[in-house]
Amino acid sequence: MGAAGRDFHNFNVFFRGKAAYEVVAFTATQIPHITGRTYPPTLAGKLYPKGIRIRPEEDLDRIIKDSKVDLVVFSYSDVPHATVMHKASQAIAAGSDFMLLGATSTWIKSKRLVVAVCATRTGSGKSQTTRKICDVLEAMGKKVVVVRHPMPYGDLAKQAVQRFARETDLDREKCTIEEREEYEPHLKDGRVVYAGVDYGAILKRAEKEAEVVVWDGGNNDLPFYKPDLHIVVVDPHRPDDQTMSHPGEANLRMADVVVINKMDTARRSDVAKVSAIIASLNPRAKVIRAASPIQVDNPRLIRGKRVLVVEDGPTLTHGDMSFGAGIVAATKYRARKLVDPRPFAVGELKATLDKYPRIMPLIPAMGYTAGQLRDLETTINSADCDTVINATPTDLKTVIDIRMPVAKVTYKLSEIGKPDIASVLRAFLKRGR
Repeated sequence: MGAAGRDFHNFNVFFRGKAAYEVVAFTATQIPHITGRTYPPTLAGKLYPKGIRIRPEEDLDRIIKDSKVDLVVFSYSDVPHATVMHKASQAIAAGSDFMLLGATSTWIKSKRLVVAVCATRTGSGKSQTTRKICDVLEAMGKKVVVVRHPMPYGDLAKQAVQRFARETDLDREKCTIEEREEYEPHLKDGRVVYAGVDYGAILKRAEKEAEVVVWDGGNNDLPFYKPDLHIVVVDPHRPDDQTMSHPGEANLRMADVVVINKMDTARRSDVAKVSAIIASLNPRAKVIRAASPIQVDNPRLIRGKRVLVVEDGPTLTHGDMSFGAGIVAATKYRARKLVDPRPFAVGELKATLDKYPRIMPLIPAMGYTAGQLRDLETTINSADCDTVINATPTDLKTVIDIRMPVAKVTYKLSEIGKPDIASVLRAFLKRGR
């Protein structure tokens, strides 16, 4: 059971090539339009000459019954603990066992030093933390290569190993908005990024270029590579969530270093609550306190204007956040009005907003398909606003035509006091593996 990422990795490292198992299907959820495909023979291995079907999670009971399934393996992230157990109950009631594969059964050991950046929830601030870590390592003279958690939503065989070194590579690989959000900032900093489907093959390629491999995690998933330094980011905007989802709680318990992010916009009481949870679950971890201050390229486009905010999608959907950096920017620079996109929304974007009514008046940047990009473009250009606030890490104007002025929001990690990223990495490099 997966969402086009952890499920493929678990298969590759645990099941592929083992004749004792027959994998009859993957099920898929969370991400639009990823069902109805086949995990290709070139990736599935010689035991699966026709590949393996990818079916909707709604078919789980039917798959278990029709194929007489013995074992269901849960393999996706950022899911409430209760939901995981509901899925377990469903599988057990249908006649199968239920399994969660742990980190030590699924991570791959590298010849290089590995720094892994993970989180307890989607949207905690892994991306800016990863960029900060890379900046510091490079300033210390280390050659860094980033390996990003998978987002293989296209041709899986062609996406087995992807290398990104310049922004034109994003067009060549036909990247979705979500992929661009994660890769583009690293490319602007002159950094090589790897991603794809087969993370054993990816690691072999990355090791040829890197002194240090930085694992840039997705959602709140566990690292695919055995970390020599495991850094986990927590979000005090959602203080109770540190122990409420899988596998975020496991990440927190495993962490060598915990970064409490967004302290500039969180309530003191929530920071204190998160600090107490860290002390209770993982007292040995070093704790870094940090903020993610926003920057806007042209604040005059916001001040006193009617603004339409566009935020990154996963943070607002399965990340359960109701707002992001765009709303913070609109508030900070005193926008006259937040324009509600719902009256103007069309197609799949309208369906997404209907599905997540708790989202504030803003647009999640859904762009997994050409149709979703058209819906996003039409909705934005139909809105009665003066300015579009683009709070996604990518430049939306490179993928859709936006007719209104655009104010771009960026954010960087800024540590508060000691320890900081530099002191932690300095000690890590001195200690080594």
